[in-house]
Amino acid sequence: MIKKVLIAEDHESASISVQKTLEQLGIVQSEYAYYCDDALLSVEKALQNGDSYDLLITDLSFEKDHRPQKTTSGSALIIAVRKVQPDLKVLVFSAENRSAVIVQLFENLGIDGYVRKARGDAKELLKAINHIDNNQRYCSQETIQLMKQSKSHDFSELDIAIISQMISGKKQKEISSYLKEHNIFPSSTSSIEKRLNYIKGTFDFSSNEQLIAYCVKMGIV
Repeated sequence: MIKKVLIAEDHESASISVQKTLEQLGIVQSEYAYYCDDALLSVEKALQNGDSYDLLITDLSFEKDHRPQKTTSGSALIIAVRKVQPDLKVLVFSAENRSAVIVQLFENLGIDGYVRKARGDAKELLKAINHIDNNQRYCSQETIQLMKQSKSHDFSELDIAIISQMISGKKQKEISSYLKEHNIFPSSTSSIEKRLNYIKGTFDFSSNEQLIAYCVKMGIV
């Protein structure tokens, strides 16, 4: 049962909003940290004192200021706290809407829930915390649709390398040389062209520019 929550959020208004949502659920033991380093330290101290947190609610982006930080993002914080307390539940509350980034949070970092900062996010937070309290993962329908778009094609190392080089302004002959140098195959110009045509066909794109714009928007590259 979730009784003690840590909120990692650098905007005070957002932190207060999350605390009010927790109070609606009867969770009155909540603390907050404006910096990722402070949040990690709080998790460590609570664990040492035998009064560990049940849930971490964290943003992904934290603004830089005069105070140097070792842990500078929500993703890095999740990795760090899981090393200290592997069983800590994690709910991400962020404005991030790039599907590839959200997919990675679930698949690579093993988060328990994701709520996007948007209209109606207080209701989504309530749902998410209830799901997590019942040992269920939570993702809103809107976010699920975004993730499905990203998964309509599973971008390989080859795909990402080709598109990243295109963004850098490289021509196909130059991309072919790059792939060979980095032992990424197939690397011929004809293979590159076929691969690009296949991906564009999957998304019904008519140009490389559309493909590049999509990959950038979704956080794939």
